[in-house]
Amino acid sequence: MIRFLLDTGIAGHLINDRRGVRQRAQAEVRRGNRIGIGIPVLGELYFGVENSATRDRNRRLLLAALGHLTIWPFTEGAAAEYGRLAAELQRIGRPMQQIDIQIAAIALALGNCTVVSSDSDLAAVPGLTVENWATP
Repeated sequence: MIRFLLDTGIAGHLINDRRGVRQRAQAEVRRGNRIGIGIPVLGELYFGVENSATRDRNRRLLLAALGHLTIWPFTEGAAAEYGRLAAELQRIGRPMQQIDIQIAAIALALGNCTVVSSDSDLAAVPGLTVENWATP
């Protein structure tokens, strides 16, 4: 079984049925794999809902999608990975958004986890497997 951890942009595509992401996620579930998001992504999704012009509609869509996703926590192991990654990225002069480091840390702490993102920053994290499911 492979775990697929969606970043915020890809999760938004899944929730709103854009760019083929929902179909790819459904195919992975049929293969016995797990699809989910981390708590930091959930926070960003709620922020997007609260900031939207169609708040009630977007909240309903988010809540419906959450019933089909695993929600992975930011554990003590993820915190240790975060510290290691943030320090390593700083040493090599590779700036990255804190949320992206948190997503990477959750994936690395989970093990056997692929991050699904269209963000090139995540692809630069040493030891992290990244795929982009969004079709043009």
